Amino acid sequence: MMASSTSSFWNLLPNLNSVISQPKHKGKPTTLSFTTTTNQIKQHASSEPTSEPPARKLKGSSQLNRWSRARAIRSGRKLDRSVQRTQTCELEPRSQRVSNLSGPPVGIVNGEEDMGKSIYMVSDGTGWTAEHSVNAALGQFDYCLVDRGCPVSTHLFSGIDDVERLMEIIKQAAKEGALFVYTLADESMAESARQACKLWGVPSTDILSPITEAIASHLGVSPSGLPRGAPGRSFPLTEEYFKRIEAIEFTIKQDDGALPQNLHKADIILAGVSRTGKTPLSIYLAQKGFKVANVPIVMGVELPKTLFEVDPEKVFSLTINPVVLQAIRRVRAKTLGFGDDVRSNYSEMDHVRKELEHASRIFAQNPIWPVIEVTGKAIEETAAVVLRLYQDRKNRCSMPRISKRY
Repeated sequence: MMASSTSSFWNLLPNLNSVISQPKHKGKPTTLSFTTTTNQIKQHASSEPTSEPPARKLKGSSQLNRWSRARAIRSGRKLDRSVQRTQTCELEPRSQRVSNLSGPPVGIVNGEEDMGKSIYMVSDGTGWTAEHSVNAALGQFDYCLVDRGCPVSTHLFSGIDDVERLMEIIKQAAKEGALFVYTLADESMAESARQACKLWGVPSTDILSPITEAIASHLGVSPSGLPRGAPGRSFPLTEEYFKRIEAIEFTIKQDDGALPQNLHKADIILAGVSRTGKTPLSIYLAQKGFKVANVPIVMGVELPKTLFEVDPEKVFSLTINPVVLQAIRRVRAKTLGFGDDVRSNYSEMDHVRKELEHASRIFAQNPIWPVIEVTGKAIEETAAVVLRLYQDRKNRCSMPRISKRY
């Protein structure tokens, strides 16, 4: 398989070279061809004059250009249509890209907001693993991402199952100076990506191969090399699958306090004021196979009696910072058609505080219900807290019999 990988990769280079290589000009430094050997690259680096060669121009793929425009639109940057119609891709030498760092501050180009550095995520499957791994890593840089001190633009390329498309994306990554992150189950594809990134100077990270090799070594067997969903793989409909489907159907029917007589059938019950994320959290947990019901707490509206008759260890309370809740409710009010001239206590701070205090009194009267603070938490983070407490209780781990915030 490795032999076929190498041959398929190198067979593509003549075609790519015809697009990438720059004709030689008399009196000017010779532009480096991508078919140069490793030794020639080193000799070229040592003998290259201080003046930079002109940037090489590439005709960009129309599909990749559309992706770039889509990313620009999502970032809120203005698009110059006249320029984009005649846009060509330029591949700058690595040294030139480094020298550009001494220019304007990151995120500002000619007084306009820039999208910052790019991260390309490539997968021969759905790309779920690559996307979530990158997002988890970006979470370590919130301190500079939030205020756009180091803006980052990410894009996912899923279903990349042939070398030619892979080379086109790596070529685009080289043009943008992007970080190339990939999860390619096919070892021949992964090897082609490694060779191309090394040859064209694209920083890259292989997420899948290290752990796959470690598991293969531990089990003493070879991996299949097939991505999830590939034609050669079959996924039988197991009992767990039908359990998830049943949980999702139950959760949808029990949304927003509907059918309170069925609360005793739920695995997990979420209680909290409006806009604390009960519904999305319920759906997320249901996809993991848990039957979830959520009950809204509203001043002046009596809670269903069945909520206090079920096993209290099933119930989880959600609370949130009042300032954040007010901001969320104001956005919600606008989506419902309420303008700034229409005043509603739904998003007024006094009402928000009173509603949260009312919910807190109910939680205090039921000390077995754990109180989970959702401010600033992603749905996945809140779900992790709920499931940890749920499993602890299910396994009869020690739990304090007092109200506690998590």
